Amino acid sequence: MGKLFKAYLSGSKIYTCSTCRCHLASHDDIISKSFQGRHGTAYLFSDVVNVSLGPKEDRTLITGLHTVADIYCNVCEAVLGWKYLEAFEESQKYKENKFIIEKAKMFKENAPL
Repeated sequence: MGKLFKAYLSGSKIYTCSTCRCHLASHDDIISKSFQGRHGTAYLFSDVVNVSLGPKEDRTLITGLHTVADIYCNVCEAVLGWKYLEAFEESQKYKENKFIIEKAKMFKENAPL
């Protein structure tokens, strides 16, 4: 196994993995806080770091059929949510190449000033 490369984000609000506190996303990358994950509320992000993609699969979600891939923390390998790879309904195309992270799987850190 090679050396693990981790990205570190800057900003006043950083979202981290709830298991290992590895940086995942910046507050500025939130598109919506109104999504539903497997375990409750989830956030839609435009960009995330320190995650790996699982295999792609077609999944029927609340808003219809999507091709998604689960995302895993690069450090502790916890399942955090998923990435939308393809949306089959025109009204859902805005989700393509965006990321869902479940609120229960992340922690908000306020960086010191």
